[in-house]
Amino acid sequence: MIDGPYFVLAVLGALACGLAAGVFAGFSTFVMKGLAALPPAQGIAAMNRINVAAVTPAFMAVFMGAAALCAVLAVVTFVLWPDEGTVELLLGSALYLVGSFGVTIAANVPRNEALAEVDENSAEGAAYWRTYVSEWTAWNHVRTVASLAATASFILALT
Repeated sequence: MIDGPYFVLAVLGALACGLAAGVFAGFSTFVMKGLAALPPAQGIAAMNRINVAAVTPAFMAVFMGAAALCAVLAVVTFVLWPDEGTVELLLGSALYLVGSFGVTIAANVPRNEALAEVDENSAEGAAYWRTYVSEWTAWNHVRTVASLAATASFILALT
């Protein structure tokens, strides 16, 4: 059984990944749908403001904190190699670090940066907005599922 500080790390990892999954799920299920329903210029303007507002200490603590916890859990698991929960802890860490943090860096952030550069009132901006919403949301689904799967994996490691 996982216990002591290692147990606390695993619980915090599960909670942080679960909280991140909830944020991502909210975006996929209603925020992006609401933004997509707006005229393109308004949707672009709103999403650009959201992207700026998202870089707050509260969100970054969750997003980066979960990544840090997963990295620490992976290292500690490799060092301690416990009798139980090893596969689940390593899998949970990899799911979040690759499927959530990695996808954010490789897929969502570049799209956000490109959106910030378009003229929201142009035909090109409107065309990019349709592509952006579709692609960004698809990658956000990946982040949601990866974060939720990481949460489940950590919970399984604790049982």
